[in-house]
Amino acid sequence: MAPKAGKAVVAALREDIDRLFAAEPEVRADAEDSVHQMRVATRRLRSVLRSYRRLFDAEEAAATVAELKWLADLLGVARDAEVRAERFTDLLAEHGEVPAAVTDALVGAARRAYADAHAEVVDELDRKRYRRLRKVLSAWRTDPPLDRTLSGEPATDVFGNVARRDNKRLRALVFAEPTAPPAERVELLHDIRKAAKRLRYSCEAAGPTLDEPATELGTRAKRLQTVLGDHRDAVESREAILAAAAAAPHDATTYELLADAEEAAAGRAIGHYPAAASFCSTVPEF
Repeated sequence: MAPKAGKAVVAALREDIDRLFAAEPEVRADAEDSVHQMRVATRRLRSVLRSYRRLFDAEEAAATVAELKWLADLLGVARDAEVRAERFTDLLAEHGEVPAAVTDALVGAARRAYADAHAEVVDELDRKRYRRLRKVLSAWRTDPPLDRTLSGEPATDVFGNVARRDNKRLRALVFAEPTAPPAERVELLHDIRKAAKRLRYSCEAAGPTLDEPATELGTRAKRLQTVLGDHRDAVESREAILAAAAAAPHDATTYELLADAEEAAAGRAIGHYPAAASFCSTVPEF
């Protein structure tokens, strides 16, 4: 007998909830990459609940998605600062001798921002809001509020419909990109990245049910997400460098070189975009 949609989605939720819970003590200890792992687990959960929302009680799912967004945003402040510190460290290493003031304005400031944000994360993990969310997720792990009708449908049908819908959303954005005004293109590419990530997560959740077609589509969506993530990181790094430069005109030449390097990195990343997005020209079959 084919598995039911409710049972299949519970299995996907359980895996992501376990990832989130496993990352929590690592985040408290400030273990390497722990904030990233907890943020990814949180985002995956939120994405799966949004993509498969029709399988759940709408009100409870929406409330849980909102709380997961709060947690993801909280972790995101720390993670973004961590990424900037790592990126600036690598960037400065490529440019040899750099004034100490520039290093502090970029790497030092990012590390201080991470320390402050991490302290806030740990503080929130001890507060009522997170404890309530943890309790809710523990319940969702084994007994989520499923819609009785749709959850009893074959998993292949329901999961296939979700993957097609998420793919259609991504396709529409990709097809709109070539005619987007230059001023809107960066944000549209960011929206494409988010849509690719949502498709990736819904396909990964559907992998055990839909097998190779979903796995392959998820892999392609991940590639597109990565390419556009690299582009976004370079764009945001350049903006941060220019902001720091405005406060230190005496180091203008150094900042200009660094900003030019990130502009070039953004160009290299976006050069991979057409190939990464090419899969959107076809409609997947499940």
